[in-house]
Formats: sequence, structure tokens, C-alpha cells
Amino acid sequence: MVYLDRIYTKGGDQGQTSLGDGSRVPKIDSRIIAYGTVDELNSLLGVVIAAGAPEPIASRLRHIQNDLFDLGADLCVPAAAGHEPEGRLRMTPEQVTQLEHWIDTATERLEPLKSFILPGGAPASAHLHLARTVCRRAEIKVFELAESTPINPQVTIYLNRLSDLLFVWARSCNDDGKSDVLWVPGKFRKPPMD
Repeated sequence: MVYLDRIYTKGGDQGQTSLGDGSRVPKIDSRIIAYGTVDELNSLLGVVIAAGAPEPIASRLRHIQNDLFDLGADLCVPAAAGHEPEGRLRMTPEQVTQLEHWIDTATERLEPLKSFILPGGAPASAHLHLARTVCRRAEIKVFELAESTPINPQVTIYLNRLSDLLFVWARSCNDDGKSDVLWVPGKFRKPPMD
């Protein structure tokens, strides 16, 4: 359980912050940047919900927001050398499986793509496309962290699936892909002069 009796502690005023195991690191540490980007993604999912994402996408996004707090908790506690302490909150394969189920369910309703699509369309779709790009950045930041320290592989797998899911849901919000704006390669290489 989390208990916050005060919001500011002044502990970070000199550019250091605490990890979940109590150790102190610079705020520019790759671990802080990684889970900070996950937090940015989580905030953006809140914007998607507030902007009117339809059901059942909105309630599933709330589920994902909770998962992203789990993911942040996983990242903020470095993996222990040898034996992992009992009770550590780590991402699980079952959380990834849930995303895959939602991807498969949504994809069944979509027409196969014959071109890349441009981000946009309905407001919810545009917001989901933006969330997808932030999710990809978060995934990259976690991979950068993994270059220097062990991380739970379920973290990157989850983020990879989540970006796929956000793409599929963006298409779902565009009338199941019927209102997607398709990329036309080279369309404006010779634009009309007006």
C-alpha cells in the first residue's frame, strides 16, 4: 500500500531521486527516464479517455493504466542479483496475453491494410496514435536501460504489444478502419501550385 502524507520532500532538489529499493540515483539516470516515459504514456491514456474514447476501449484503457503503474513499479526496483525477494511487483506473461486477446478481438473487425495509414481521423483515433508513438518511445527507453542492467523481459514485451494494441484501437475509432487516412507514396512530390 502506498501512503503519501506530503507531496514535496525536498529530497530531489539536488538532482537525485530514490528508487523503489531506497537507493539514490541522478534524475537523469536511464531508469528514471524509462519509467518517466511510461508515466507520460499513462498520462496520455488519461487524455484519450477524457477526450471521449468509446467503450469498451475506455474501460480497457483504465485497465492498462493500472498495468502501467505495475510496470513502473517493476522498473523502479532494480532486479536483485541471484534470488528475487518475495512479493516484488513484476510484470507477468498473463498481462501480455490480455493485450494480445484485445488485439485479436479488435483486428477481427478491421479490413486488412493495403497501405500505411496517416495518424488522425476521429479525435480518439488521433489521440491513440499519439499514445502509440509515446509507447514506442517508452519501449526504446526501456531497451536502453536493459543495455546496462537486467530488467524483467515482460516489461518490453508488454510495451511492444501495447503499441500494437493502440494502433489497432486507433483504427477501431476510425469506424473500424473505414475512415482511416491512407498514405499515398509520393502523392505531393509535384504539388499543384496555387
